[in-house]
Amino acid sequence: MTALGFLYPGHSAEDDYPRIEQLLGSDIRVDLVHTDIGEDAHRVDALLEMGSAGRLAAGVQELRHAGADAVVWACTSGSFVYGRDGAQEQVRALAQTAGMPASSTSFAFLHAVREVEARRVAIGATYPEDVARLFAEFLRSDGIEVVSVNSSGIITAAEVGTWGEAELLALAQNSDHPDADALLLPDTALHTAAHIPALEKQLGKPVLTANQVTVWEALRLADRRVNAPELGALFTREPIVQV
Repeated sequence: MTALGFLYPGHSAEDDYPRIEQLLGSDIRVDLVHTDIGEDAHRVDALLEMGSAGRLAAGVQELRHAGADAVVWACTSGSFVYGRDGAQEQVRALAQTAGMPASSTSFAFLHAVREVEARRVAIGATYPEDVARLFAEFLRSDGIEVVSVNSSGIITAAEVGTWGEAELLALAQNSDHPDADALLLPDTALHTAAHIPALEKQLGKPVLTANQVTVWEALRLADRRVNAPELGALFTREPIVQV
């Protein structure tokens, strides 16, 4: 049994995780611990507080008791707002506190982009424009070319969590770019787990979504390979990136 641990802020799209667990196989367990979201706002100061060491440390003990093999901070905006160096320090502190391999959704995107061999990407962000641009800068810091950034300007994760398939497909269609090798949808508050095949069929290219890459990253940390076509192109490629 491989146990994957996740620290998830609040309660917006957490039901993506049991859905993904069902698609992965009976020997993989997904353990989700909710962290205190603080102020629900896609605003830099609120996001910095959401991803603070104290808030993350509060949920780690529960994952340790559950026997998790790895832990991922399941929040994109609450990691990339720190910049590349700050996000790396965030992950390093989390690993030390948890006593296990650790990562975040922001780094999951970096690794997943490499895994699907995408050189140029488009971003479909639910965030306000300034926060979306910070995500683009984070990707560029790793040498990834960002050809377009589309922002929906939504302030709260709670609102993002109400979006269904129609809004999701519209976001993807409006955010894609002909020069992009893959489309990235970075918000873990967005329900995507049930819709990835439809997204990829619509665009004809890999679509990387926040909760999808977060679970893939935990598997990578646990040195597991899983073929799960219903989770998109990312889960049909081998070998998993080693860094």
